[in-house]
Amino acid sequence: MRKISDLYAGHHSWLKGWLRKRMGDSDTAADLAQDTFVRVLSKPPQGDLQEPRAYLTVIAKGLVSNWYRRRAIENAYLEELASRPEAYSVSPEDRALMLEALFEIDAMLDKLPAKAREAFLLSQLDELPYSEIAQRLNISLSTVKRYIVLGFAQCLASMA
Repeated sequence: MRKISDLYAGHHSWLKGWLRKRMGDSDTAADLAQDTFVRVLSKPPQGDLQEPRAYLTVIAKGLVSNWYRRRAIENAYLEELASRPEAYSVSPEDRALMLEALFEIDAMLDKLPAKAREAFLLSQLDELPYSEIAQRLNISLSTVKRYIVLGFAQCLASMA
């Protein structure tokens, strides 16, 4: 197996350039390149890497996807805050804590199948009755109930 230090030395600049083209920002690209190698360090590849750039690209694509997802959550939260009256303003510390909690909730819900996640959110955020969720998602009432249970089970599992 190739040493991780060799992998870093041989491909870090290339990866940073690859990310810079996709992100349009050299600082974000540098951060994501570093995060890619942190992932490699936390779970090194098994055996000899035949295609190190392909390996790094797969990891980096996942990190880019997570970055965009977190960015969308942050923007939605900040838009919601901006729509609130001044009296409901939030301190920077509380804002950071809330964003971190939102990121954790998103990661937890991302583990659910798409329809289960949608049913759970319709139930919990929109407070729709199960019958309306079933109709909206074109699924049976028993499936809605199963999805809601699955959502709560995922919440409990992530708290453990």
